[in-house]
Amino acid sequence: MSHELQFYIDGAWVEPLSTATLDVIDPSTEEAYTKIAMGSAADVDRAVAAAKAAFPAFSRTSREERVALLQRILQAYQARYQDVAKAISQEMGAPMQLAMQAQAGIGVAHLAKMIEVLGKFEFDHMQGTTLIAREPIGVCGFITPWNWPINQIVCKVAPALAAGCTMVLKPSEIAPIDAIIFAEVLDAAGVPKGVFNLVNGDGATVGQAISSHPDVDMVSFTGSTRAGILVAKAAADTVKRVHQELGGKSANILLSDVDLRKAVTKGVTGCFGNSGQSCNAPTRMFVQADQHDEAVAIAKAAAANFKVGPPAAEGTVLGPVVSELQYNKIQRLIQAGIDEGATLVTGGTGRPEGLNRGYYVQPTIFANVTPEMTIAREEIFGPVLSILPYKTEEEAVSLANDTVYGLAAYVQSGDLDHARKVAAQMRVGTVQVNYPAMDIGAPFGGYKQSGNGREWGEFGLEEFLETKAVVGYGAA
Repeated sequence: MSHELQFYIDGAWVEPLSTATLDVIDPSTEEAYTKIAMGSAADVDRAVAAAKAAFPAFSRTSREERVALLQRILQAYQARYQDVAKAISQEMGAPMQLAMQAQAGIGVAHLAKMIEVLGKFEFDHMQGTTLIAREPIGVCGFITPWNWPINQIVCKVAPALAAGCTMVLKPSEIAPIDAIIFAEVLDAAGVPKGVFNLVNGDGATVGQAISSHPDVDMVSFTGSTRAGILVAKAAADTVKRVHQELGGKSANILLSDVDLRKAVTKGVTGCFGNSGQSCNAPTRMFVQADQHDEAVAIAKAAAANFKVGPPAAEGTVLGPVVSELQYNKIQRLIQAGIDEGATLVTGGTGRPEGLNRGYYVQPTIFANVTPEMTIAREEIFGPVLSILPYKTEEEAVSLANDTVYGLAAYVQSGDLDHARKVAAQMRVGTVQVNYPAMDIGAPFGGYKQSGNGREWGEFGLEEFLETKAVVGYGAA
């Protein structure tokens, strides 16, 4: 049975209390292919009540019970793996190879890592005669985005379950189908009723109701900085914990001793991946001024390898961006780059040749970008790279840090000690040195307007715990 027009509340698929629906658009065709129910504050009340009722019993389950639950979820997720990948490909435009390997795959990675973390995590320890206990925070509200949809769902739900919390999820209404499948996964795995609840809807209604709800103890939000501010304001009156992973404008510093061809080519790949729709994408490439022209030529050649096309088409590397709204924003910012005098190296406004429908964006590179230009300051969230020349290393560090964001930075050097020295100066939550392999256990989150708190692995689990001191616990 299809559950697009239902919500998952208190262990069952239920009819919404409102009649509103929303078309789900395939960004490769610009056509609706299904509808979802859109929730109301009353639906949120129902879901929160179920989570609140389930919390006392679930919070007292043993580590072993929660490990076993996560293992069953992982097994059930793997059984639906292809369904998740196909849903993500259709709802947000990811090419099938990306959807299968990365988008759906990272759900497996987060679940496996949380099983490992929970098996050895120390919830309690003695400090003299005082017991320091780490306890689940309570009912959690999750508001997740469309760009890496299952990633952001699982990296919240898995640690919350590991901690013993209960929860209400509002996934992105733009890419909601993978979340419905994930709710089916949790149901199949035997998650106790009320522990996990799903209510679809928009931010202004369901997101607001979750953020402001007096019985929600913590809200975890991933999305734009603008929306994150609204979540924090809505949560303020109830003094709940607010965890946010927000926007980014990540710098990629290529030091003068770098292998330029390798560094630029990988930098282009990092920027364009997922059609540029990653909050930590290295969108500002800083190159030594006397290497600028060579770097530009390498970048232009690299961009030619990024075939744009329908997600299911053979050879497609970049699919469409997620929506008309996103497409129009990217077009506006590309035009701003042209109007403000940056050198358009490749790409530009409009769809790629041969594509007259779908939200397809040309892979675009600008050179001779200066720090005050709009494309160097605003988060574009599309396949658009800005190349900025610098004269000294100190200038590169200063310019890289000169942003309201602080999610990620990238440092490339032929000398690891040199790269480490520069990495230490970056005001960001994650620095990637010489394009390393992903570390699913590393803390993920930002400084400044990129948010607060951390996700992934042990650091993600800690976000869902309160600290209690039992003084005199060990007294004779």
